[in-house]
Amino acid sequence: MIAYIEGRLLHVEDGTCVLVTDAGIGYGIAVSAYTLSRLPAAGERTALYISHVIREDAQALYGFPTLDERQTFDMLLTIAKVGPRTAISILSLYRPDDLRRIVLEDDAAALQRVSGVGKKGAQQIFLELKYKLKLEGADGGEHGSPQTKIFRDAVDGLVNLGYAEEECADTVRNVLCQEPDLDVPGALRAALKLLAKAKQDAASRKG
Repeated sequence: MIAYIEGRLLHVEDGTCVLVTDAGIGYGIAVSAYTLSRLPAAGERTALYISHVIREDAQALYGFPTLDERQTFDMLLTIAKVGPRTAISILSLYRPDDLRRIVLEDDAAALQRVSGVGKKGAQQIFLELKYKLKLEGADGGEHGSPQTKIFRDAVDGLVNLGYAEEECADTVRNVLCQEPDLDVPGALRAALKLLAKAKQDAASRKG
């Protein structure tokens, strides 16, 4: 797994830079617009932290000037329906600290400024960021948004009924993405229906 590359910048084209190591090996690395703006002139040396994304049909390298950015990119890839292209678009517009501020300020609308992200997608990304970053306000306290409080209260309610927290979080997240105006009882009812259906489907497959 490639995690870091240092070398001479050969050229940049269409959001991809080519770094040539001292061993003479050139790597094509996709970068965000922000990272692109920080690259030196062709022929000069630079270094990038690398996220090596392996898919069934392809491999790709994504480069970042700091470890924090690479870790944030990897975290973004764990969000449903966020692929490398969307993650790079987010980091082209926002730094990791910007995303933390967006979460703290409950500014979900800020994510709609990202190319290719609509209102529904922004809400989903925001909810998962809130959950994954575990910042102050993520428990729906003084700084938490009403939707985030509904999410946490619904998840806590399902956990109290004996469901696993990870399964509950995924289910409630899907419910609120489909119907963002639900209150806590409504989210609980919808999530319980989905969980019951999943259980029946699993039993049918075993049968």
